[in-house]
This record gives sequence, C-alpha cells and structure tokens, in this order.
Amino acid sequence: MAIAAPLSVGWGYGIVLGLGSVFAFGMILVTWILRRYNHELQTSEMFSTAGRTVKSGLVASAVVSSWTWAATLLQSSGIAYRYGVSGPFWYASGATVQILLFATIAIELKRRAPNAHTFLEVIKARYGTPAHITFIVFGLMTNILVTAMLLTGGSAVVTALTGMPTPAACFLLPLGVILYTMFGGIKATFLTDWVHTFMLLIIILIFAFTTYATSSTLGSPGAVFDLLVKAAADHPVDGNAGGSYLTMKSTQGAIFFVINIVGNFGTVFLDNGYYNKAIAASPVHALPGYIMGGISWFAIPWLCATTMGLAGLALEGNPAFPTYPDRMSSADVSAGLVLPYAAVALLGSGGAVCTLLIVFMAVTSASSAELIAVSSIFTYDIYQTYFEPTAAGKKLIYMSHCMVVGFGLFMASFSVGLYYAGISMGYLYVMMGVIISSAVIPATLTLMWAGHNKWAATLTPWFGLACALIAWLVTASKTCGALDVSCTGSNNPMLAGNVMALLSPLIFTPLFTLIFGLDHYDWASMAAIRKGDDHDMAAAAHMDLELIPGEREESAAEYEAEQAKLLRASKIAKAMTVLLTISLLVLWPMPMYGTGYIFSKKFFTGWVVVGIMWLMGSLLCVGVFPVFEGRKDLAYTIRAIWLDVTGKKHPSSFHTPQATFVEGKVGGDESPVNREKEVGGGVKEG
Repeated sequence: MAIAAPLSVGWGYGIVLGLGSVFAFGMILVTWILRRYNHELQTSEMFSTAGRTVKSGLVASAVVSSWTWAATLLQSSGIAYRYGVSGPFWYASGATVQILLFATIAIELKRRAPNAHTFLEVIKARYGTPAHITFIVFGLMTNILVTAMLLTGGSAVVTALTGMPTPAACFLLPLGVILYTMFGGIKATFLTDWVHTFMLLIIILIFAFTTYATSSTLGSPGAVFDLLVKAAADHPVDGNAGGSYLTMKSTQGAIFFVINIVGNFGTVFLDNGYYNKAIAASPVHALPGYIMGGISWFAIPWLCATTMGLAGLALEGNPAFPTYPDRMSSADVSAGLVLPYAAVALLGSGGAVCTLLIVFMAVTSASSAELIAVSSIFTYDIYQTYFEPTAAGKKLIYMSHCMVVGFGLFMASFSVGLYYAGISMGYLYVMMGVIISSAVIPATLTLMWAGHNKWAATLTPWFGLACALIAWLVTASKTCGALDVSCTGSNNPMLAGNVMALLSPLIFTPLFTLIFGLDHYDWASMAAIRKGDDHDMAAAAHMDLELIPGEREESAAEYEAEQAKLLRASKIAKAMTVLLTISLLVLWPMPMYGTGYIFSKKFFTGWVVVGIMWLMGSLLCVGVFPVFEGRKDLAYTIRAIWLDVTGKKHPSSFHTPQATFVEGKVGGDESPVNREKEVGGGVKEG
C-alpha cells in the first residue's frame, strides 16, 4: 500500500540543500576566522589531523556524532519494533563496547606512532607493502559500506517523508558535506559534529517527553506499557518469553545482538575515521574523549528506539499511524521507516520535520568523517607512499580535496545502484561484519603484540573473508534454499557469516605464526613516521610554520613527558574498558535474559526514566562540556573579532611571536612558555 508523504517535496529539497548550504557556508566562515585571528593555516597536517590538539569534549562529541549513523536511529527503532525492549538494549550495548575498547587502541596509536596520519601508515611501517595493500582494501571496503548505509537509510527516510526521489536524495545529501569538508578538513568535522550532536540529542528528548509525558494518544510509560501488552496478545513475538515485547529474553534479539557486536567491531577497528579522531586528539585527551563518547552514545539508540520503536508498536492500531489499519511490512521495517512513521503518528507534520532533521544530522556528520577517512588513505597511503614520496603540503592538500569530491560522487552513484538493486540499509547493516570483520584481530594485534608477523597480518583477513562468505551463503542455501536478498539477509545466515569472520583469525593467526615464526618487533619504524612537510604552504601565506597550531617540533623532554602520560592512560584505558564491557554485556543484561523476566509497569517506567536521565547526562557531556572546555578559546576569538571590527587592533598583531607567549612558572621562576593552541580549549592571552 502506498503511503502518502506527510511533507511536500519542497521540505525535502529545503532541508537537504538549505541546511547543507548553511553548514557549508558556516564552515567556510569559521575556517576564514581561524586563519585571520588564530593563525590557523589550512595545511595538509591541519586538514587531516587538526594539528593533533583536539581536547576531550570535542573528541567525545565527534565520537558520538560519527557513531550516530542513520542506522543508529532507524535500525535500532526497527529492532525495537520487531523484538520489543530487548532490541534497543542489545543494539546499544552491542555497539558501545567497541568504542570503549577502541580507547585502548587510540592510546597505543598515540604512543607508538605519534606522527601518523592513518592507521594504514602504521601497518606499512611495521609489515611492509603486502599487508599495507591488504588493509587498504579492507579499510576502503569499511568506508564504502558505512557510507552506503548512511545514504541508503537517509534517502529512504527523506523519500518516505517528502516524496523526494531517492536518487536525488542520494546525490544531494552529501553535497553540503563535501563542500564544508573540503574547506575545513577534519576541524570542520569536529565543529559540525558538535552542532549535529547537540541538535540530535534535543530532538530525541522531544520525542521521549512527547511519548512518555505530553502526548494525547500516549503520554505516560503506563499507557505505552498497556498498549505493548495488547500488542503482544494480538501478535506475540516468536522466541520471546511469553511472546511479550516487555522482556529481555528474546531469541531473535539475542541473535541480532551477536550479529551487531561482530559487525560493529569491523566498522570501528577498521574505519580510518576513528583513527583520524584518535590522531587529531591531544595526547592527554584521547582517553577521556573516547570513554565519555562511548558512554554518552549508549543512551542515543537505547532511548531513541525504546521511545520510537515501542511507540510504533503502540500506535499501529491508531488511525494517525501511516499504515493504519495494516501493520508495517517487513520491507518498510528493514528500510528504517519505523521511526518516521511513529514520529508522524505522535506529532504529525512536526514529527516528520524532526525526523528529517535528525536523519539529515546523522547522515551528514558521519559522512564527513568518512570523507576525511578516505581522503587521508588516498593522500598518504596511496599517493604519497607509492606515487610521490616527496610530495609537499600543496600537493598533499590538493589530493585530499580531489578525493573528498571523488569519493562523495562515487558513493552517491553507488547508493543509487543499491536502491535500484533493492538493497536496504538493514541488509547492509547485518552484512558488513561478514565482509570486513576478519581483519579486526590482525589490525588490533598490530599495535598490541610485538610477536605478530607480517604474513599472519597479510593472509589472515583474506582467508577469514573466504570462510565467512562460505559460511554465510551455505547457511542461506541450507536454511531457506535460495540466495536472494530476503534469504541471505535473514538472521541465521548472517549470524554464521559474522561469527566466522570475527573468530576465524583465532585459528589462522596461530597457524601462520607457527609456519612463519614469531616476530620480534621493536616499534621503532612506527615512531619514525614523519609529519607532512608544509613549509611551502606557510611560505606562500607569509606565515611562520612554527606558530601554526600543531606544527611546532617537540623537544626531547616534552616527548618523554608525553610518553609517560600516555603510558599511564594506556593502563587506565585497559582497566576501564574491561570493567565497562563486562558491565554492559554481562552484569546488566544477562540476569534478566536468563530469568526470562517480563517487565512490570513500575519496572518499565523506571527503565524509561533511566534512559531519559542518561540522555540528559549525554547532553551535558557532549553538548555543554565542549563549550565550557573551550570557553577561553571562544572568548579570545570573539575579543579578537571585536577589536578588528571596531578598528582598535589589526589581526596581524595577534600573529606576532610575542602574542604566542604567556607567563608561566617553570621550576619556580617566571618564564615564557609557548602557547600551543588547542581546538576547543584553554587558550590564554599574552
């Protein structure tokens, strides 16, 4: 049955093109301001690493934004619709632990290779060309799958809400992102990530308070609870305790959880975008940034899906629901339309606009990270490594710009092809682990184990991929006798393929270690990776390279102090990630799963209240804290703009060597210390 779009096509074009243009113009303006007043020249280093000076608040908001895909909101709500309250929790916990565990990798990367631009440079430095090419392929496959999910999910929602043609949405959604990423580089990604995350959290809170407090159709957890009990009586969930939507004991939910956790290991540990953010972080801020980001992100899919997925179930029998009197089709659920339909039923056209906004935010912010990830791979791992090793800043940034545009156009075209082939966001989400997860363990061992040899790193991902594809397709053939989209996308074949992909390296790695022997790596070649040479760009701009944030060479004493801090952070990261992972995967959910407990009305109310409080805490962490952390930097820049506009002080006076010193105490004596500008934080005036 065709569903009438609640908004006009003009809304689709207006938000996709209008908001995209606003963000693009905003980032062009910010880039100009930072150059004029803060001495920030857009060098190749600044474009790809933001000078390695980003502080924890912005790192956390960037992690949340990058990990909040269209699937985070849409797929999680679909899982809640299918399996009840267990779906949002399994989605959130199954994708949070990777961010928490990645905090350890981020610290080790900062320790072992302080000047790296991508994690693939680390692979090349340790193992050489064969392994490097292997991981380039797996890294790019990861970026392609993630971006395809963003565009297929986002375009499906835009089409459902506005009637805008899906191919047009696929091409226009990335347009503004390409523009602001080209001009602002990874700095633009961090700043727009904060804006996107802030707006996203506010809209999810609007949905939650409408559903559980103010709605005339629902309006309380108790009302939602009663309608979920009725829904279970009308169409009980196969494999759930008592057929209820109000239990953590869900067989299909647990299968999804395994698929989810396996697939998401690949999309974190192999996505160069997360390594980019780790590299861009100031050394002492990488750990708190990733821990805060992971904990803050948990509440987004948990509360969003607990609200909108369950509201979809509760409102299906209401004439306001778009599919009334029918239930949603499986294809619509897989396409991610549970959330927009529930929003329309709750808030009418206002709900459709809110949905359009959050999907636009999710798609564009995560797409920006993917564009930077791919451009840095092509610039540093392909162009500079194999074509022009002596390339200086101008050529490097030119290549970065070309690849931002090239990858954006390629993914728009590829997503249109997926649309016509009938491949949805939900299918890509459960398939991604099959394709990429065999490289997760080898990538992790690169930074964590000195004994890992180059042939184990090179061959294991390919053998694992072959085994995963065999397990996936054979299981599909045996369980439903077909290799079409519907069969291969079902839970059991995907479970077999995903688990085989992630765990097969546990067989191949020891095997290749026995055959080729233990390595005895000393980590020296990673430390020898050098920054890009941007002297040509600084000279052309008549700037002193040493005064550009992040470009000053460290002294030996500063390097040693930094390494000591990173070693301490590494120990803390390992302890915290183990504790948090056990809590989220075992201590909290497993007793409820094992007992088959079905929620009472009071327990469900408490469940919802905890979710709302957690999301409000996330808003403080990644919405308010980055502004507080950067208050001095903001004040400095606003004052510089005011003095310039009023003619009291020319911007050039902020760029003198004297303006880069502050008074500080070293060894008890007053002495000048260099003011290293940090993105989003603590700048003192001289």
